[in-house]
This record gives sequence, C-alpha cells and structure tokens, in this order.
Amino acid sequence: MPDPTDTGGPGPDSTGTGPAAPPPTGRERLRGALLRPSRGQVVVAVLLAVLGYAAVTQVRFTQVDNTYAGLREQDLIDVLNGLAGTTQRAESEIARLQRTRDDLRSSTGAREAALAEAEQQADNLSILAGLVPVTGPGIRVTVTEDTGAVDVQTMVDTIQELRTAGAEAIQVNGQVRVVADTAVEDTSGGLLVGGQLVTSPYVIDAIGDPHTLADSGIDFPGGPRDMFEDDGASITVDELGSLDIESVVKPAKQEFATPAPSQETTQ
Repeated sequence: MPDPTDTGGPGPDSTGTGPAAPPPTGRERLRGALLRPSRGQVVVAVLLAVLGYAAVTQVRFTQVDNTYAGLREQDLIDVLNGLAGTTQRAESEIARLQRTRDDLRSSTGAREAALAEAEQQADNLSILAGLVPVTGPGIRVTVTEDTGAVDVQTMVDTIQELRTAGAEAIQVNGQVRVVADTAVEDTSGGLLVGGQLVTSPYVIDAIGDPHTLADSGIDFPGGPRDMFEDDGASITVDELGSLDIESVVKPAKQEFATPAPSQETTQ
C-alpha cells in the first residue's frame, strides 16, 4: 500500500547533488580583488604613486624656496654682499697664484738662460786655454825642411797669423797645444814649443774656417808660405772638413793672482 505521505515528487537524493553553496561575504570579495587586481586597479595604483612622488618633490622645492622667503630686504642684501665678497676673494687668490706661477716660470727661464750662458762661457774659456780636446773644420799646414832650417821667428809669425785669421785652437806635431802663453824657442835639431822638442816635418793643425785660415793666415803675399820657402822649406796646406786636436795644456798653479771679488756699483 502506498505511503500516504508520499506526494509523488522526487526525494532529496533523486538528483545526486548536495545543497547549494552560500554566497561569498564582503571580506572574501575584497581579499579576492587584492590578490587578483584588475587592469583598472593597476592603472589607478600607478597614478597614485606618481601623484605621491610629485607631492613630495613639490614639498622639497617649497622648503628650498622658503629658505630666504622670510628674510628682510637688508638681510638679502647682506647675503648677496657676502657672496660677492667671497667671489672677489676667490678671484684675487686665483690672480695671485697665476702671478706666482708666471714669476716662477720667468725666474726659472732666467736661471736656465744664465746657466746656459755660463756653461757656454766656460766651454769657450776651456777651449782658449787649451784645457779640453776639440774638433771641427780647419787646415793642416805641413812644413818640411829641405835646404835649410826653419827659423823660430817664422814659426812664431805663422802661429800669430793663424790666430789673427780666426783660429780657435792650434796644435803642433800632434803633441803640443798652443795657447796664449806658449813659448817657441830655437834649439839644436829643431824647435822648442811649449817646452817640448818638435822636429821637421812640422805639422800645424788649426781649427776655424778652412778657407779663411788658408787665404788670410798662410797664402797672402809676404805671409808664412813665402817665409817658410825663404827658410829653405816646402809647405803644403790642406783644408779639412773635420779636424781633431787632442793635446791639452796642464794649467800652471798661480802663485800670486786670485780672482777679484765682484763689486756692485751703486747709483
């Protein structure tokens, strides 16, 4: 017999599904939106960040601009004067340092020029005094006794004529350096030049302009060539582009003379 309570409708288990899920609460919807932001939310967040940065920057510039905003006109003038004074002092210091630099350069250049001149003078004096070997263009005069002996005065005159013609260094027979105080004397078998015996052939080396030494020092009429030939000797003159004079003079110790102290004349 059928159950009187049965209405003919399906029972609870006739469809095979459970009860429906309750709708999400407001908190759950907020959490889901935060965890999965939409494109619009991202754009809004970026705009808010830019707006915040701009606000902070504006505050900073406002603070800087307000540094002198509360100062009186006289205070601002004092500040400007102080800045101007600092600038002037800096410019003055720069100018002073530049003058010091220029003075140092000038004094250094003057010292270098004076030193170079002193070295040049020392070299010239050393050459004139026969203290150093020298090299340069010049002539070589070779005198050979043939039928007679060379007169001592002929040798002295020849040396003097070469000096007058511009000889800067003179050497005889490769062994005697002739300087201002070199003596030439007659002796048996030859000549004494600077205290050393030299014999024929006499070889005189002279450094200077070769053409001038040959023409003005030897070959002019009545000059050394004619004098040697009158003594019975033959003479040859060779103009050389390079000539070495290696003999030197040992300076004698001065017994009485000393350099005088420099004296400054006052106006």
